[in-house]
Amino acid sequence: MESELAKQADFSGIRYGQCWEDADVLLEALDIRPGHVCLSIASAGDNTLAMLARAPERVIAIDLSPAQLACLELRVAAYRELDHGELLELIGSRRSARRAALYRRCRSLLSSEARGFWDSRPREIDGGIGGAGKFERYFALFRERALPLAHSPERVAKLLGGGSRAEREAFYENEWDTWRWRGLFKIFFSRAVMGRLGRDPEFFQHVEGGVAERILARARYALTALDPRDNPYIQWILTGRHTSALPFALRVENFEAIRANLHRLEWRRQSLEGFLSECDGAVIDRFNLSDIFEYVSFEHYRQTLELLAGASRCGSRLAYWNMLAERRRPKTMAGRLRPLDDLSARLHAEDKAFFYSALVIEEAP
Repeated sequence: MESELAKQADFSGIRYGQCWEDADVLLEALDIRPGHVCLSIASAGDNTLAMLARAPERVIAIDLSPAQLACLELRVAAYRELDHGELLELIGSRRSARRAALYRRCRSLLSSEARGFWDSRPREIDGGIGGAGKFERYFALFRERALPLAHSPERVAKLLGGGSRAEREAFYENEWDTWRWRGLFKIFFSRAVMGRLGRDPEFFQHVEGGVAERILARARYALTALDPRDNPYIQWILTGRHTSALPFALRVENFEAIRANLHRLEWRRQSLEGFLSECDGAVIDRFNLSDIFEYVSFEHYRQTLELLAGASRCGSRLAYWNMLAERRRPKTMAGRLRPLDDLSARLHAEDKAFFYSALVIEEAP
């Protein structure tokens, strides 16, 4: 089965310098146990590495993009070579003037392909590899050009200071939710602007209805119902670093567990469809599928879901996100996958990566 996604876009550059799905939600959704074999969309590598903290038997990371695999490979080298604080500097979570030196320490652990990739990108290294993707540059443009027209640095700092839910809601209503904020947000996160600067226009061909309005509603939820003080994704979007919170894979309490299990990880440049077509029966227990179904037709999604069910062991779980295009197991597959709707709804309500409209968790009987 051919990959529909592979035909739609150029995968030579870094699309995502970091993962924009909440790993806390992912790990609870998948409930990874020792002995499990896991398949993960590599992306920038953070959530794949987070899965290692649960000590599965094996994590297989796949991606169509050599650039994304280079992001994963450099992270693996950093976990092996650097201490926790140095890792945060290399990522860009913390300010640093020595990222080039930190990279040189990791460089000998990279494959020749990954070395060549990163050697040619000193600017991305110096800026922090977590900000090296097209998606992060899009957020940087929003942060540097649009946000200052709506809110001062002092007001941004006040927002990120959090508070009780009542305090957060009052602040949002009285100080943050101005006509200028709403107008700039709707322009910047429109289908046209996001398609050109943040993703690819082709990635929106299966999306119906308004885009910016839905994301704005989710942003309000993240800034009021959830606490920005605990949200690393909001913090990066608004400041370009992590101020008071870190994603799972970057927290100090998870660093040694990930490092100790790096030998359980392998990665391949391959499409999901290609990997599944090569599977010899039911071999996978847990699937981290990111939001890849967002970009393909429903029929292609259904066919891929059939392959996923065929590769799933009894009790296997799939987790994936919907952002703008709705993708859920069709009724015709009721005997092969069952939705865990209550768990999905609860975890989506806790999801700090606010822009997704749904988290889908499905289980093989």
